[in-house]
Amino acid sequence: MHTQTRKVAAIDLGTNSFHMVIVEESEGKGIVEIDRVKEMICIGRGSISTKMLDEKAMEAGITTLKHFLVLASQHGVKQESIIAFATSAIREAKNRDVFLQRVRDETGIKIKVVSGLEEAQFIYYGVRRAVRLSTEPELIFDIGGGSVEFIIADHQKIFLLESRKVGVARMLERFITTDPIADKELSLLEQFFAAELFSSAEKSRELNIKRAIASSGTAQNIARMIRSATGRDDEVTLNQSSFTRKEFQKFYKSVIAMNASQRKKLTGLDEKRVDLIVPGLVLMNVIFSLFKLKEVMISDSALREGMVVHYLKNNWSDCGERRLQLNIRRQSVIELGYRCDWNKIHSEHIAALCLQLFDRLQPLHGLSSHERELLEYAALLHNIGTFISIASHHKHSQYLILNGELRGFSPVEINIMANIARYHRKSPPSTKHEAYSQLKSKQRRVVDVLSGILRIANGLDRGHRQNIVSIEADMTASSVTIGLHAMHNPDIEIWAAGRMKAWLETVLERSIRFEARDARKR
Repeated sequence: MHTQTRKVAAIDLGTNSFHMVIVEESEGKGIVEIDRVKEMICIGRGSISTKMLDEKAMEAGITTLKHFLVLASQHGVKQESIIAFATSAIREAKNRDVFLQRVRDETGIKIKVVSGLEEAQFIYYGVRRAVRLSTEPELIFDIGGGSVEFIIADHQKIFLLESRKVGVARMLERFITTDPIADKELSLLEQFFAAELFSSAEKSRELNIKRAIASSGTAQNIARMIRSATGRDDEVTLNQSSFTRKEFQKFYKSVIAMNASQRKKLTGLDEKRVDLIVPGLVLMNVIFSLFKLKEVMISDSALREGMVVHYLKNNWSDCGERRLQLNIRRQSVIELGYRCDWNKIHSEHIAALCLQLFDRLQPLHGLSSHERELLEYAALLHNIGTFISIASHHKHSQYLILNGELRGFSPVEINIMANIARYHRKSPPSTKHEAYSQLKSKQRRVVDVLSGILRIANGLDRGHRQNIVSIEADMTASSVTIGLHAMHNPDIEIWAAGRMKAWLETVLERSIRFEARDARKR
């Protein structure tokens, strides 16, 4: 049956930058990102006090939107499927209608100006697609150029939506005239932030919130700089990475005293944010203190991704709330599989065998449901490296998982899954291999056990015929007998699994044998 595929381009016209994300949506694949692009227009520069958009900034904005249109067209997005929302700077400008009309005349794009509360709600939709939200309320905040949105929500319900006019471009223009920032200006800025954020902080304390999720370029720049300063440059993904209050404050004390030329040398800081980062750092410091947070996590999805979710939900009748609220971790894994032209049937069968083996051997390995979930996802992706090359495809699978922008996972979880997939064939785990050596000893044991299970499951579908339908395990102090129920004679599967069992035997300190059992007795 043919599955209809639809493409949407969402453009976010922010105070500092214009962003566009292009996605493809279908029932089988879900929402898959095709491309994204960003241009630092700074359309709000100077307009905070004058309430007038600068002519040069408007020209630059229109030129950028024309480029966005060409890119969207090249990806097959129809004009009617291009959506564009404008936020704080354009929302407040006296000449916004002039700009909006010029954009429509020259590009055909009809821009919707959203309110601060609408913006906050879209941000929640976007973050929910990138970060695994807790069942308990958490703080979400998005640091824009003109405004900062605060959301308190869990994975299903919103408790608070607020938009405050404390964006970094606005604060830079209003409070900062010195470089480095003078003590008096720093004190005034801290007091202003504290007053504006008081009601949000009160609600946060009432709900006993200890962790926050931050989106936007400012937050991502801060996370990159801290990651570099703490020697974590090996972490490929920024999404769902985090930094603690202690890490931030050490970094903050060293950077807030720097001037622009010194800040330019910081790894992870965009050149066009050299000045904007100062109020951003002060705001982050106040948020940590006022909300009494222990940790801030990063989401690389926000307004534009939320715009896509909202658009799909309201414009395509078959794209209901249930499909938009799929498990983001599983959906992200499936998207990566499709992008790499995976063998879906084989991969799902391997994953099912892995889960059966994990459950039967649980008394020996003692791992939890969390590791079970990582095993399933690693198994689903173990063969995607064939998209690059059959030769050494286990190493290619590792690379693709590490760099596949999986959503909802921490960097450590991604590294564990990548290592499990890397060791599904050929040599077993070794500290000589960089990605494996970066793991802590407990994490290496997880990889050891789960890669051993995946190696055997891979052997049990050696012919890609999904012959093994269920698994049993009988254990003694020195051995494990794995009973196989199959649709046909499983000699080839037993032979192949026997060749892959040595590593798991070493890890579990048990000999392993396989035997065919009557399928009628399963």
